[in-house]
Amino acid sequence: MSIDPRAALTALTTALEEHLVAASARRGEEDPIVEATFLGIIDAFEVYEEALFDAFDEVTPLVIYGEEDADAEEQDVDDDLEPIDD
Repeated sequence: MSIDPRAALTALTTALEEHLVAASARRGEEDPIVEATFLGIIDAFEVYEEALFDAFDEVTPLVIYGEEDADAEEQDVDDDLEPIDD
């Protein structure tokens, strides 16, 4: 069952707005409401990306970064460094 990309986009926009509200009312560094809305953005984005691809064979230029991505990025940077000859 395919989801309408317009509905998925609306859900993504709503998730972003909810995160903004939660962030502006943050209660401490690890506010569970901010974290929940952060994760809500990820979920809504993934649904939107899938709906967009299913409907139009298209993707966005956006990527969700996580711990695995950060580790891979660190490895890429290390690979790019060239040894200095003395």
